[in-house]
Amino acid sequence: MTANIVELKGVIKDYPLGKLSVRALHGVDLALVRGEFASIAGPSGSGKTTLLNLIGCVDVPTQGQVVMDGRSTGDLSDRALTELRLFNLGFIFQSFNLVPVLTVAQNVELPLLLQGKLSGAERHKLVAAMLERVGLGSYLKHRPTELSGGQRQRVAIARALVTRPKLVLADEPTANLDSVTGGSILQLMKELNTQDGTTFLFSTHDADVMKLASRVIRVHDGKIVDDGRARPSAPATAAAMHA
Repeated sequence: MTANIVELKGVIKDYPLGKLSVRALHGVDLALVRGEFASIAGPSGSGKTTLLNLIGCVDVPTQGQVVMDGRSTGDLSDRALTELRLFNLGFIFQSFNLVPVLTVAQNVELPLLLQGKLSGAERHKLVAAMLERVGLGSYLKHRPTELSGGQRQRVAIARALVTRPKLVLADEPTANLDSVTGGSILQLMKELNTQDGTTFLFSTHDADVMKLASRVIRVHDGKIVDDGRARPSAPATAAAMHA
């Protein structure tokens, strides 16, 4: 097992715009270590969401390679990619993406149903435990429209985590929340990262959110301008040593 859960190697991403092509990412190299709590930071349009979509296997690079858990995603069939997303990844969207006609419990249960590995009783036990963990143990039968924004985001987090994924991707997870609720959501994610060792990668342009990250990857105009790694200090020059 490699130390890196995901690697991007020379990744370029172009999007068609009429007869033209717009380059969203310019030869990105990036490695994310297992257990990190990392943030992708940068202004709107800098390429944060594109990076998350490529890492999450919901989009493919124009050039370059995305390696997930030691496997190049470009070598995988559509079915293998679907299974990779279903069994290894969790997604938290800023728009929540909950199914309004389903109850809270049914929304969280959905990825477990898609996996098709557990009995109904096993699924219900896992769902109840996860909702209890995010502070919504008494809301199993509520529908998303009956919840506040912060509560809906907690449901989304529970749904992302109920399958015990290796990597959770969160696109601007606090963008639609007030500062107090957003802060509690980030603290919850941090606790789950610390307790379970789940790797988190979330995008943001909020400086307060970045403070919680153990590593901040800065993106600008489709390029990584700072990968957040600690750099060794420059060696002292001979002149400085004898000053």
